Formats: sequence, structure tokens, C-alpha cells
Amino acid sequence: MKKRVVLALGGNALQKNGEATAEAQKAVAEEVGELIADLAGGYEIIIAHGNGPQVGNILIHEESASTEKAPAMPLETAVAMSQGQIGYWLTQAINNAFLKRGRNVKVVTVVSQVVVDRADAAFKNPTKPIGQFYTEKEAKKLALAKGWTVKEDAGRGWRRMVASPRPVDIVEKKAILELVEDGVIVIAAGGGGIPVYRTRVLKRLKGIDAVIDKDFAAEKLAELVKADIFVSVTAVPNVYLNFGTNEQEALKEVSADEMTRLKKYGYFKAGSMLPKVEAAVAFAKKGGIGIITDIENVKVALKGKAGTIIR
Repeated sequence: MKKRVVLALGGNALQKNGEATAEAQKAVAEEVGELIADLAGGYEIIIAHGNGPQVGNILIHEESASTEKAPAMPLETAVAMSQGQIGYWLTQAINNAFLKRGRNVKVVTVVSQVVVDRADAAFKNPTKPIGQFYTEKEAKKLALAKGWTVKEDAGRGWRRMVASPRPVDIVEKKAILELVEDGVIVIAAGGGGIPVYRTRVLKRLKGIDAVIDKDFAAEKLAELVKADIFVSVTAVPNVYLNFGTNEQEALKEVSADEMTRLKKYGYFKAGSMLPKVEAAVAFAKKGGIGIITDIENVKVALKGKAGTIIR
């Protein structure tokens, strides 16, 4: 029996040195395709991915070109756009990698809706910066006109802030599971998923402007598809204590309880390593294996010989 693995790729994993052209990002996607083709013989693979740089660029295009006749699309629709965009790049790259090896493969991108709770406290305190930078005057004018929350962002200008609620469910979970069980490589929950909520009375789905953390969404996906291993693919080979200092120490095999203890001491930064650690720990506590490593070490980490492995 093949182990079932969910790989969560960071949105920046498709942008090297900030290169935002489609061709540059397709070239990076080719590296992912090669990895998947190498892994597919031994594992069932589901891919999730971030979309931070990509959805940010989509919003900039939408807002800068918005007119009365062609108004800008809302954030939740921009997330859907980014799912199709990145899914196309990855699907093509994976297919091409298999063709180089003389093999055919079934690979599908599922445009995924991820359910959130409208009562999530994140909606009362939006903290996720998104889209372009504005002057303070421009930002406050837009806040009044559009009902946005705006804040100054690290001395670089003012930006729109949106909520980042926790995922509750994935609407397409049954279809994704059926595809995986049929031997399909599935790309799902891209960019954390399209944020939606269910109405109270009829339980209908409606989109809502938010950004779901891709690691939390990928962990929820791993749970729902009954994965054995969850891998958060990031820019460094391990989780480190005292990262960037002379006392930097790589964590290798660690228990979920020990990672929780280290988190309490503030070793992992919010918006950086913290969500990856929290997602991997959550999955490990449900009986799986959580791994955090870079793309170059994924193959070895899956064999228990690299990366930070959380059990």
C-alpha cells in the first residue's frame, strides 16, 4: 500500500527572486513537476499550495483596471482565479515530467471551496495585508468607500487588511478523495481555498472576503483525505531554534508535545514558521506524521532522513 501524502507548497515556492512573469513561475513549477514524478511510484500525492504573491498581483490588476462597466472582482473570486492559474502551471508541469519518463499520468486541479465560520474571531480583527500599497489618505478614502479595514504595513505604506479565519471543512472533499483513490494526482485547496460560509437557515454556500492560511487548509485537507503524511514545503530544510543567530539549532525528530512546548516559549514567528509548526503538530496529534522541510529535501524527508519530523 502506498503512503498517502499531502504536500503544502508555499506561494513563494513558485516565485524565485520575486520573478512574477508567467514564464518564470512556470519554470519553477517544472521543478515541482520533477519532484512529483519522482515520488509518484511510492506515494499517493495530493498537492496544496499558497497564492500570496499571485493573488496579490491579481488584485492589483483588478483594482487598477476597475471601471463602472468592468468592476474589480472581489477577493474570494480572485482566490479562485489564482487556483486556476497555479493549478494550470502545476498540472502542465507534472504531465510534462511524466512524459519525459515515457509515462502518462492522471492529474487534476480541483477548484476548492473551504468553509469558514462567520463567527470566527478573525473577522473582528483583520490582520492579513493584501493587494497594493496606498498613501494614508488614499487608504482611508478607500476604507470609507468600500468598507475596508486598512492599516500601515511595516513602514512601507498603507494596505487593505483582511481576516484569516481557520478552515472548518472542504466542500469538495468527497470528490477529492474519490479521485485520489482512483490513482489521480490531485491539486486542491489552492491558496488556502476559496473562503465560503454556510447560511444559517438554508445552509447555502456564499463567498466571503478572507484569506485562509494554506498550511491550515492543507492540514484540514490531509485530515479529510485520510493522509498518512503532511509535508509543509518551505524555504529552509528544517525548523530551527534561534534561527539566524550563532546559536541556530536544527530540529530533526521531535514529538508533537515538545513542539507545542517550544511554541509556548516563542521560538516560532507568526506569519512565518508558526503556522507551519501548528499545522504539522495538529496533524501529528491526529495520528499522522508532520514534516517541515524544503523542496530539495522532500524525498529524503519522506524516508525519515531529513527535515523536521513531528510524530
